[in-house]
Amino acid sequence: MANTEDNRASRTKSKNKYNAKAYDRFSVVVPKGEMQEIDRAAKEQGYKSRNEFVIAAINEKRGV
Repeated sequence: MANTEDNRASRTKSKNKYNAKAYDRFSVVVPKGEMQEIDRAAKEQGYKSRNEFVIAAINEKRGV
């Protein structure tokens, strides 16, 4: 069991290291309850994730 937990921790550490190198991160703060509304809107419009929806909205505003 410990071996499996060690492997899981190692994989997580590797993924986090890659993500830190490959991606920029920022937070979006919304009022309580808004996140669920954003998730609903994203799903209704066929987006796979909230992140995909937010990036599409940002790119639309940027004219990309």
